[in-house]
Amino acid sequence: MHAFRAAILRFATDREPRHAAIYEQDGLLVVGANAQGRQVVLAVGPFRELRKRFPEAAVTHWPGRLIAPGFVDLHSHYPQTNVIGSPAEGLLPWLENHTFPEESRFASPDYCTEAAQFFIAELLRNGVTTALTFATSHPASVNALFTEAQKQRMRLITGLCLMDRNAPADLLNQRAPHCRVNATEQSLRDTVTLIDQWHNIDRLGYAITPRFAPSCSEAQLSGSGELAMTYPDVWIQSHVAENKAEIAWARQLFPESRSYLAIYDDFDLLRQRAIYAHCIHFDDDDRALMRDTGAAAAVCPTSNLFLGSGFFDTAGADWVGFQYGLASDVGGGTSFSPFHTMLAAYYVAREGQTKTGLSLSPQHLWWQHTVGAAQALGLAGVVGNLQPGCEADFVVLNPQATPLLARKTALAANVDELLFSMIVLGDDRLIERTHIADSKPAP
Repeated sequence: MHAFRAAILRFATDREPRHAAIYEQDGLLVVGANAQGRQVVLAVGPFRELRKRFPEAAVTHWPGRLIAPGFVDLHSHYPQTNVIGSPAEGLLPWLENHTFPEESRFASPDYCTEAAQFFIAELLRNGVTTALTFATSHPASVNALFTEAQKQRMRLITGLCLMDRNAPADLLNQRAPHCRVNATEQSLRDTVTLIDQWHNIDRLGYAITPRFAPSCSEAQLSGSGELAMTYPDVWIQSHVAENKAEIAWARQLFPESRSYLAIYDDFDLLRQRAIYAHCIHFDDDDRALMRDTGAAAAVCPTSNLFLGSGFFDTAGADWVGFQYGLASDVGGGTSFSPFHTMLAAYYVAREGQTKTGLSLSPQHLWWQHTVGAAQALGLAGVVGNLQPGCEADFVVLNPQATPLLARKTALAANVDELLFSMIVLGDDRLIERTHIADSKPAP
């Protein structure tokens, strides 16, 4: 058992609005091992009250610091780290000219290992403690990322990128040497092998990963849907309705489906634990389909702004009632920093929602990158919060990390002003330390 004293931010689970924050100016976070030996939150609240309940706990005191839940990144591409900031006219040219050539390099296991080590380190340096991310179409890329995440004791979900058409030949799923099955069938067999090897090992999870409908044949999508029914507790991840040219292409390839999103439903790929990135160009039927199937959207504001794709309709999602959370979408996204992502989400809501704009509260923005994203993953009460029973993933923030930030946060009259100052002015320098639940208590 160990306790940490500082200001503490967490989110209520029993009140409205659902994204209401609870802030303790002088709080205590008590952690200890559960029955599985994993470090979880035992209690959290005012220091003066909890210290009496846990007099035997060793206390680490961080004066002037803020303990907050570790961030949850709902969508990214670890093979695209080197692609951040690559100029292009739009999504499809960006894929062709920058992304696909970089992903081809992941045929090398050594390249995969170095990229995975850098990617995981960068997530943790930016306070991200849970991530759902893409690998490439090479099994070595999946193995390398899982290996590094396991080494760092991080909660991470990924899977083999399924793509058997409409991409460079060296990126299409490959048939094993001397194997009689075709490449499509081999990709599904490789998926099963990787599920058996990695899913639910330590803090790792597997995601069935059709890249996006235009890159997958009907046979591959059909096989993916069958795997999703065979393994109901794995995740599904893909892209949908990001770019108008992409939408037209998908509709041309699958003319019998009602919409781009409906393609995935037609192949049994919409359900709980199914995360679809972007979800920008939806109609009300699409929104209702997301709600009714339990699928969730990964909202990627820096990517959507960078590639000129459009604006996610937060108000429409809330009105219909489907789940969503924030995501970096590295490398179409322009930063690993959750603060940059939250600020971009604020801009998008102001400019892209209605004629008058929608001003998202700081608490709502922070909720989207923690509790909301965890709920979208089906991990509510497990990660993304610091309520009793949650795994003890947290970040220690230094509101005085830069001179301007120190000047601004000192003027904060309430929790909204404090959080918004960090969202607007913050970056990786705000993250003083990142604590992972299976690690030893930080000194």
